[in-house]
Amino acid sequence: MKPVIFCDFDGTITKNDNIIEIMKQFAPPEWEELKNQVLNRTISVKEGVGKMFSLLPSSKREEITAYVLNQAEIREGFIEFAAYAKEQRIELYIVSGGIDFFVHPLLTSQIEQQKIYCNEADFHGEQILIQWPHPCDADSGCEMECGCCKPSIIRGIASADQEIIVIGDSVTDLEAAKMADFVIARDYLLDKVKEQYLSFEPFETFHDVVSILEKRRVSV
Repeated sequence: MKPVIFCDFDGTITKNDNIIEIMKQFAPPEWEELKNQVLNRTISVKEGVGKMFSLLPSSKREEITAYVLNQAEIREGFIEFAAYAKEQRIELYIVSGGIDFFVHPLLTSQIEQQKIYCNEADFHGEQILIQWPHPCDADSGCEMECGCCKPSIIRGIASADQEIIVIGDSVTDLEAAKMADFVIARDYLLDKVKEQYLSFEPFETFHDVVSILEKRRVSV
């Protein structure tokens, strides 16, 4: 089967979580309680992230954008990985709980915009308003709103004759990983795919990812 890849952004393509970095730099102290409530699953990702950004004035758009673009570190090998996928004619989609104003600029030279799925920021009001164009579908079975529903996106794109490969690092990638034929994982997600006996390989850089994909291609 021809592979189709769904790759996370924050903590996977980038080394840091860019939303957390923005909050550390610009938000008042109450953002930390919202973050803890998301991690404890007492509020949804959608509610928590929406409330965190509502703490930030839209007037700081340029300052926030410049900061996140300057501090974001792309994980080693990503440019080569994107080129490899293109060369091998492997469909590559970015599925992210991140926000368009920093996800798109950081990927613009590697990934076509129509293959990037993320949340969106509205700067027209006094405070930043996050919009959610990729909600959970009727088959998601989600108990809490995740904002950008990766399983729903996968169901809408992947066909039955494709091998679904998920690349990720965090709790927001877990439900997508459960749908995958194969997972390339690090950090929290790596621990979870081991616990659930999913088919996986670990990675640290995208050079590792290319090696894994090449090994699988040759062995087919």
